[in-house]
Amino acid sequence: MKPSRPPRQTLPAITVVLFVLLAGTACSPLLPQTEATALVQTQVVTLEVTRQVTQEVTVVVPVPVTVTPTATLEFTYTPSLTPTPSLTPTITSTPELPRAVILEYSDCLYGPADYHLYKTSWLAGSEVEVVGRSQDELWINVQEVHGWNSCWLPVEAADLNGLDISGLPVVTTMLPASRYEYGPPAGYARRDGDEVTVYWGAVWISRDEVRGYLLDTKTCQSGEFIQQYIFVSTTFDENVGTFSYVIRDEAGCEQVSGVRIASVGKRGYTLFEKVFWPPP
Repeated sequence: MKPSRPPRQTLPAITVVLFVLLAGTACSPLLPQTEATALVQTQVVTLEVTRQVTQEVTVVVPVPVTVTPTATLEFTYTPSLTPTPSLTPTITSTPELPRAVILEYSDCLYGPADYHLYKTSWLAGSEVEVVGRSQDELWINVQEVHGWNSCWLPVEAADLNGLDISGLPVVTTMLPASRYEYGPPAGYARRDGDEVTVYWGAVWISRDEVRGYLLDTKTCQSGEFIQQYIFVSTTFDENVGTFSYVIRDEAGCEQVSGVRIASVGKRGYTLFEKVFWPPP
């Protein structure tokens, strides 16, 4: 049995590489150095600055000054004494309306005629103010003392305390409107000399509401321009077909004549419908 050899030692690879490099260097000639590295020196210079400070002192020397006074302009203001107007208003009192006393219990209506609708009532002995009269002097327009909501009474329903009816102003009042239940009639007019006939068709109004038709006329009679209401009464059974009414209208007035018609129900009047009016 042969003795075993010790294992062969293998040099590491890095040792071989270093050996080769050293051998190459030993064979290469030394090259001369062509450039020199510059040496930079830094010199620190200290600059000493000397400041000169000059202090100036100002001395105030009093100098006498002569002051010449300036002339003073004196201005005297004398206000004009204008009297101030009085701001107290002048109150003009409204003249008192004449008064009357109701003789007996009476219904007061919206207009100066029996066919107008009821508005209120007055008890016997009530004192009222008389606002005016109707054109025919048969009705007076009255209201509460210092009131405003007037209505109409026959002249004989009140004691006028000697008041002259003809001296009262002629007044007109508004009628209660009923615009939605029914409308005004449509009409036309024809003239024959001084007489004008007005025609209109019946408007259906329920049995418990129907009252008739109201004509608002403006006519010339005997040289006088007259405005008046004319009422045409009708029942439910009569309210059919065509209605007519004859009105006298003459020449000789500057105002223009004409007529308007409204339907009348228990609760009010419709708007008035204007009718063509033939001139004289």
